[in-house]
Amino acid sequence: MELILKEDVINLGYKDDIVKVKDGYGRNYLIPTGKAVIASESAKKVLAENLKQRAHKLAKIKADAEALAAKFEGVALTIATKVSATGAVYGSVGAIQIAEELAKLGLEIDRKIIFVAAVKEIGSYEATVKLHKEVAVKVPFTVVAEAE
Repeated sequence: MELILKEDVINLGYKDDIVKVKDGYGRNYLIPTGKAVIASESAKKVLAENLKQRAHKLAKIKADAEALAAKFEGVALTIATKVSATGAVYGSVGAIQIAEELAKLGLEIDRKIIFVAAVKEIGSYEATVKLHKEVAVKVPFTVVAEAE
């Protein structure tokens, strides 16, 4: 089933993308929640016209994302967390903790656009922040033991 996305859907696509999904996912979730519409020929023509008219707005949005990406230059985070005697983290360090540390630096980022595997040990890692479908930033971070 071909659909046109009306908003960004994580792990599927971005607004105004034409995507192929399984019929059940489209009929039972994407279309009823208003996240997508069926990609008929007329809908594709309307989409093409809208994209043509919004080209300058989309260029500005991408430029804003690139400007925000420039602010990430040289950013390295240190996340202190409780650890066991063997160096294993109690729980895990994920996107929430990274978003909180970025907020302390004045970079308010939605945690949903931060992609990182669950970190369960002390060490150095890297997270990816997807600011735009064409702009992604790698943010290095170090997990250390919390001082008591």
